[in-house]
Amino acid sequence: MAKILLAEDDPSMRTFLARALARAGHEVAEVGDGMSALTRLHDEAFDLLLADVVMPGIDGVELARRAGEVRPAMKVMFITGFAAVALRARQRQHPGARVLSKPFHLRDLVQEVDAILAA
Repeated sequence: MAKILLAEDDPSMRTFLARALARAGHEVAEVGDGMSALTRLHDEAFDLLLADVVMPGIDGVELARRAGEVRPAMKVMFITGFAAVALRARQRQHPGARVLSKPFHLRDLVQEVDAILAA
């Protein structure tokens, strides 16, 4: 079981993803934006940051960059409905990060999360 911080601005998607990860045995903390995620990261340690790329305010890539300063050992995974090409160019800041493009099956999400945590 891993402790996951899920940053997703769409409430229904956030709930959907959190339930799937919890059913897979993970402990999930949910936030709706990057600033809230940063606040949580200052207060708690997480094994994985699962962040939507496109969010208002602090986007997922910037969130991951800042999170790396606070929790350098934490793993990062991005989810995105678009902007995957732009993200790949920016991934140099997070070479170990994985990207899961929407739409995806929950089985794929759980498999990707388990794979990054096992790496």
